[in-house]
Amino acid sequence: MAFKDSSSDFQIVDITLIEADPRHARQNIDEGNLKGLANSIQKMGVIHPLLVRPANTNGRYTVVVGERRRQAALLAGEKTVPVIVRACAPDETLEVQVFENIGLGVRSALEPRDMANAIQAIAERFESPEEAAQHFGRAPTWLAQATAAANLSEKVTALLDAGKISSTGAAVQLEKLSKKDEAKADVLIDQIEQLPEGEKVSRKIVDNALSEVSAGRKKKESVVSDASSGEPAIEQVTSSAASAASIPPWEDLHEPDQISSARRRVSQDKVRLVAELLGLDDGDEEEVLIRLIDEFLAQKNS
Repeated sequence: MAFKDSSSDFQIVDITLIEADPRHARQNIDEGNLKGLANSIQKMGVIHPLLVRPANTNGRYTVVVGERRRQAALLAGEKTVPVIVRACAPDETLEVQVFENIGLGVRSALEPRDMANAIQAIAERFESPEEAAQHFGRAPTWLAQATAAANLSEKVTALLDAGKISSTGAAVQLEKLSKKDEAKADVLIDQIEQLPEGEKVSRKIVDNALSEVSAGRKKKESVVSDASSGEPAIEQVTSSAASAASIPPWEDLHEPDQISSARRRVSQDKVRLVAELLGLDDGDEEEVLIRLIDEFLAQKNS
């Protein structure tokens, strides 16, 4: 009988009765990623049942899908795990494993703002950010970053909802800019509001504005330091917000040709594929990169 037509039997099984498939498609599992999953299982148990098939030995099973969950459950000290038992011929097992992992949308990640709101709602149950971060098995810095999208101002939220900002990550950066230099942020927000319908500001533009503010602060600190030491100040600090106000709306918000050219070298098909795997709708290269970096840092800190 083909796997597609086989019946399913849900059970709670002793984890020691489940064997790894030596020919399983998943041969490499990141240790940091595994620890993060183990932390999740310690808190909530195994959420998604493993898919197993009866092994040759009576009463034992072999993993078809869910080898990461099996290893993480062992690491978390679980005694039993939920499984779905289905007959699966050895020559079909590899196909099931491959199709389960390329089945886009099977377990689509939450949209960044939805995830941020959910994490913040959970964090509010604890007395301090440190306790909340510990609950997730992460550092307090991770918690602050993970909930940033849940604390956007009305102005920035309106632009994001209107599709004027390319990604949630860009919105979070614009919020940071507003806290560091409200005048410059207001100029940028006014320009974004005047964008023609269908156009949106990219994360790169907001990052550049944020970098200019940071550089300006460092320059100002350097001038103050020179003055206090009695040395003449070489450079005068100017207001970037004032200079930005003199530029026609949106004229300064287009990326240089060399940046656009470099971005075109990235395969759009690959970007879209990764975006779908991460649960991102617009396939924006910057947001994809940011999410990948966030995932990597979260794994390293777990």
